[in-house]
Amino acid sequence: FWLVCFAFTIVTGLISGSSPAFYLSKFEPIEVLKGTFRAGKLASLPRKVLVVIQFTFSIALIIGTVIVFKQIQFAKNRPVNYKEEGLITIKMSTPDLYGHYDAIRNDLLSTCVVENMAQSSSPTTRVNSNQIGFDWQGKDPNSLPAFGTIAVSVDFGKTIGWKVKEGRDFSKDFSTDTLGIILNESAVSLIGMKQDIVGQIIQFNDKKYSVIGVVKDMIMESPYKPVIPTVFLYDPNWANVFTIAMKSGVPVKDALSKIETVFKKYNPSAPFDYTFNDEDYSKKFADEQRVGNLATFFTILAIFISCLGLFGLASFVAEQRKKEIGVRKVLGASTFNLWKMLSKEFAVLVIISCLIAVPLAWYYANNWLQQYDYRTTISFWIF
Repeated sequence: FWLVCFAFTIVTGLISGSSPAFYLSKFEPIEVLKGTFRAGKLASLPRKVLVVIQFTFSIALIIGTVIVFKQIQFAKNRPVNYKEEGLITIKMSTPDLYGHYDAIRNDLLSTCVVENMAQSSSPTTRVNSNQIGFDWQGKDPNSLPAFGTIAVSVDFGKTIGWKVKEGRDFSKDFSTDTLGIILNESAVSLIGMKQDIVGQIIQFNDKKYSVIGVVKDMIMESPYKPVIPTVFLYDPNWANVFTIAMKSGVPVKDALSKIETVFKKYNPSAPFDYTFNDEDYSKKFADEQRVGNLATFFTILAIFISCLGLFGLASFVAEQRKKEIGVRKVLGASTFNLWKMLSKEFAVLVIISCLIAVPLAWYYANNWLQQYDYRTTISFWIF
């Protein structure tokens, strides 16, 4: 990387320095003193070409930066359909935590800083297991669809605040819920039953499960992709993470201190490791955010360089036409008229840059967006 940067710097320096060097080396001062030197009709062409190239890059980068951040915001505005704040996840990192769920839950609720607690085989920001082998009435025997499969305790839905669309949530009041399952909307679409899905039987691992409810799609994986068809089973024995909902209004530092005390009671030898679910979800935007920040930096740099080039060209032209400007001023030309006379040429160059940059930016930005299933549109106002 550093070798490439060094080589690029050397090559750029040689190219930028060679133009004035060769121009000055062939320069004949005697022709200037005699008044016979003429710059030629095409002398200003390289300057104009450079200005057009500089502004083309600047405009393309501006458009690209806006589209990148528009895509990030578009995905952030996508409803996740569960609580975004106040949730923490703690992994069952040692055997000491297994088998003590009810006791840990009661102790946490008694601290008055915890609203609810559940255990599951995946946190809200990930689907750790995808399974095949599901069967139902009317299923194509030649298809092997995969479902995200998450085992949960009875309080999982209440803890994370998922939204029940049809049927009901898991409940301790129903002993049959150990053979009950809850589907998300994507799973219902994949199964494709024409009749009401609630109450239907789905077979998995030689067991027959009854669908007791349907929840709205939760964004547990990439916010840029379709939601994975997911099945939620009431099976706490499969769980390996705790999800804790802290009470709103309680200082986070105080809440974490009391929660740590409870976990140290049951797991004194292991460190108290936790993750905030909203922070974990925010990390899913890290790559796009990095692209956006880099694009912003290079956009600012390109605009600065372009404006320097335009300023240099404007100063050069103004210096060349100093006498003409003076004569026009004496003859009554206004400052606005003089500014319009000098700016007309530069405005044309910038317009040419726009005409080149807009289709280029649209082409590359559109190709970049194609990698996302869930993507924003390239609005006209950006251009």
